[in-house]
Amino acid sequence: MEAQTRPGDDWANLSRYRAENAALPAPRAGEDRVVFYGNSITEGWAPLFPAMFPGKPYIGRGISGQTTPQLLIRFHQDVVALRPKVVVILAGTNDIAGNTGPSTLEMIEDNLMAMTEIARQHGIRVVLSSVLPVYDYPWKPGLQPAPKIIALNAWMRRYASEVGETYLDYHTAMADARGGLPSAIAGDGVHPNEAGYRIMAPLAEGAIGRALSRR
Repeated sequence: MEAQTRPGDDWANLSRYRAENAALPAPRAGEDRVVFYGNSITEGWAPLFPAMFPGKPYIGRGISGQTTPQLLIRFHQDVVALRPKVVVILAGTNDIAGNTGPSTLEMIEDNLMAMTEIARQHGIRVVLSSVLPVYDYPWKPGLQPAPKIIALNAWMRRYASEVGETYLDYHTAMADARGGLPSAIAGDGVHPNEAGYRIMAPLAEGAIGRALSRR
C-alpha cells in the first residue's frame, strides 16, 4: 500500500475515477447503490465484486496508498456525486503508516468525522469500517501499528453509535494472536487475498443491510 501519489497538481488523484464517474448512469428508481471508498484494500476488492456481490449495484472507489486527507478531498467527486444510498468507508491504515506524513489518531478521526458529516448532509448512510489488523507494514517496519489500529477502531465504534451510523467490524474476524493478519488471508500482512475478502464480504453485506434499514 506504499504511496503512489506525490504532492503536486493532483495530490488526491482526482483524475483516477473522473472518466468512470462521468460514464456512470444515475441510480435507477429503487436502486440501493453503495460506494466502497478507501485505499488499495478497496481498490483490490472491487474487481471481485461481481463474484462476491452478484447483481448488487456496488461501486469501488479505492486508490492505493491514500490517506484520509486525500480521501476527504475527493469525497464529493467520488462519493456524493454518484448518489449512493450508502458509503462504506475503509481508511486510516495508511495514515498510521505515515504515507503522507506523520498523523495522529485525532487527525484521522477528524477526517473520518468530516466525511461522515458530508455524507449525512446529502442523505447518504455511512458504514465506518474497522481498519484491518496489521502487525507491521512491509514498507515502513517498526511502527507497531496494532495497538493504534485497535484504538482507532474503538473510537469508530463509539462515534458511529453516537451519530446513528453503522460500524463494520472486520478486525475481530481477521486478527491473529499478534493483532495482525494471518498469512493465509494476507500474504504481506496488510492486503487481503481472495480468502480474506471472502471473510469480509458477508460482514460488509450485513453492515450495508443495517445502514439501509436506518433510512
